[in-house]
Amino acid sequence: MPEIAVRKTILSVEEIHHEGGPAPDTPLLRGAISAVITNPFAGHYEPDITDFMDDLKPLGLNMAKRLAKALGGANRVEGYGKGAIIGAGGELEHGALWHAPGGYSMRAVLEGTKAIVPSSKKVGAVGARLDVPVTHVNASYVRSHFDSFEVGCNDAPKADEMLLVLVMTTGARIHSRSGGLLATEIVGEDGLR
Repeated sequence: MPEIAVRKTILSVEEIHHEGGPAPDTPLLRGAISAVITNPFAGHYEPDITDFMDDLKPLGLNMAKRLAKALGGANRVEGYGKGAIIGAGGELEHGALWHAPGGYSMRAVLEGTKAIVPSSKKVGAVGARLDVPVTHVNASYVRSHFDSFEVGCNDAPKADEMLLVLVMTTGARIHSRSGGLLATEIVGEDGLR
């Protein structure tokens, strides 16, 4: 497999003080880190692509470390998600190659997370946007942490590129009041409750 050719990375952090109601004691931080890389499979069908997942692991680990640091440290992260936008010369299955390394990297940095890392992917043109789903790191049923983070880049992905993204948050949506399982009620046995 060829080396990962990174054209650019994008790190974005939102600090949310309120959503029209009272300000919380601590603002919510939501962040995303994206890497725009060359897609080695663009323009042709390759039957065996699974080895590329191992090639992506170091990139994913670097991205997860940078994002956790930008949010104040891994111990502050309560929500996560991942996604991929594949340029028009690629195929949707190329985005699926980010599932394992994207999830692996966040689990390695956040240590002990139990919930599946939600994800989304699509094939898109330059400037395409993607809503990346977010759930609690230890229990997918914690409604207060259901969220999404829109990502994209004005000049990516080109037809022969892919944009890979990780998302993390430091807590529940500001003013969450939709009921359901609370983060303080997590049992943590199955990644769901």
